[in-house]
Amino acid sequence: MNKELYFTTTSIHLKAQEILASIESFRRGHDAVHFHPEVAALLVVDMQAYFLRDFSHAFIPSAVAIIPGIQALIRVFTIHQRPVIFTRHTNTPTDAGQMAHWWKDLLEPDTPDSEIIPELDTTTGVMLVKHQYDAFYGTELEEMLRADGVREVVITGVMTHICCETTARSAFMRGFKVLFTIDGTATYTEAFHRASILNLAHGFAVPVMTEEILAEFQ
Repeated sequence: MNKELYFTTTSIHLKAQEILASIESFRRGHDAVHFHPEVAALLVVDMQAYFLRDFSHAFIPSAVAIIPGIQALIRVFTIHQRPVIFTRHTNTPTDAGQMAHWWKDLLEPDTPDSEIIPELDTTTGVMLVKHQYDAFYGTELEEMLRADGVREVVITGVMTHICCETTARSAFMRGFKVLFTIDGTATYTEAFHRASILNLAHGFAVPVMTEEILAEFQ
């Protein structure tokens, strides 16, 4: 696969704004400005060395550009004592299921590649290990959110069109309002990214800019 650097630290804001403009007609019907921080949680999906370090074959070039926005969201959620949940994807032959057949390469739990990148402060959040694309599948995520009175989830991380999109759809099916960050998620190509944003905007999530979430906390 030919990977693309469609987000850079200098281009990400304008590119994400352009993507947002392309689906604005869908977003207008979702009352997007009514984000409620007091009942929200931040999900940081799979920001692991496996995807963020350029020595890895799974490296996502555009993912480096989303780090500052995610850092800002982690800070503001933490300051306001709202839940921050980091997912960490790992697989062994016993829990991989179709992942092993599809990708042929397992992200083993005891390898450095499986660790969350140190640029993100995980000390005030909760670490959730998952084994499938969906962060709700086979985990206690839903119970954790319900226990904290969460009704809205903000999704960030990688990959836009796989784990992030699958988790967004699963959250929607469980009754959570989903806010999906355009400039806080990344994947291998712009086409994959745009397709996910379009599909989610039509039926599952409200696409947002990270700055919109940050502004609501103020």
